[in-house]
Amino acid sequence: MKLSIVVPVYNEEKNLPELFEQITAAMQPLDMDWDVTFVDDGSHDSSADVLRQLHAQAPDRVRMVVFRRNYGQTAAISAGINESDGDIVVLMDADLQNDPADIPTLLEELDKGYDVVSGWRKDRQDNRLTRNLPSHIANKLISSSTGVHLHDYGCTLKAYRREILESINLYGEMHRFIPVYAKEAGGKISEVVVRHHPRKYGKANYGLERTVKVILDLFTVQFLMKFSQKPIYLFGGVGLGLMAISFLVFLGLAIRRIVAEVSVLGSPWFQISVMMFILGFLAVLLGLIAELVMRTYYESQDKKTYTIREVLAPKKQN
Repeated sequence: MKLSIVVPVYNEEKNLPELFEQITAAMQPLDMDWDVTFVDDGSHDSSADVLRQLHAQAPDRVRMVVFRRNYGQTAAISAGINESDGDIVVLMDADLQNDPADIPTLLEELDKGYDVVSGWRKDRQDNRLTRNLPSHIANKLISSSTGVHLHDYGCTLKAYRREILESINLYGEMHRFIPVYAKEAGGKISEVVVRHHPRKYGKANYGLERTVKVILDLFTVQFLMKFSQKPIYLFGGVGLGLMAISFLVFLGLAIRRIVAEVSVLGSPWFQISVMMFILGFLAVLLGLIAELVMRTYYESQDKKTYTIREVLAPKKQN
């Protein structure tokens, strides 16, 4: 089996030579074919030039992909996965905070029958207030809402079997949710403790604003996991709920009109009731449109609504 290491790069010119040395040292004891796919995500420094030098030094080990502009880490990871050709894909950062020496540990865990092995930066070497605390909150939120319990969704260092990645399309900041998508596709997931080092060169490319993006992406993930094949359950449920509340409000107004002889049309609750009924009706219609879109998505691309882990066909008799 071949191993492809995918590394998204953004303004990491000083880290790249040392990173490739560490990767080479970590892979030497392993008896397997491997290479590294570096994806330069529109860096403003000399990262692309450094990658060209690394490719010239080790053309059989280094693959280089350069974006025309900055598209974000998820796009870089997606491109790296698509351009690489290994049966196993290991993702890691280019800032030297992930340790390539942990790759054999990930592979050993993968050999136990797992499809995804996620790294856990148990002793994380980042700012506790601006990085560690928001990450801890995000991990708790994602684990509790998705049912996929990992300590460290934000750790890029993960190992995947390629077949589990082929059914996943990445958008936005969705790379951290790959284990969730893998679980939805029937993948087996494990987690191992990995080392984490302080940043030596450059500066972090993410701040507190990333937490907001993670929360918004979590809404998307939840929708795709629960309602992507039956969106009418969400929109129709909300619509019927609003229409039911509207009916109860109108019923209360009617009873008050009979008992207390209070005008129905003069009450602001009448306008609220009518508005809720209209919104509920529109939500149901939106759910029907979403159903048509979902069917077009699957049928136009001949996509299946299921995934198969294994097939045992009957043997043909001579």
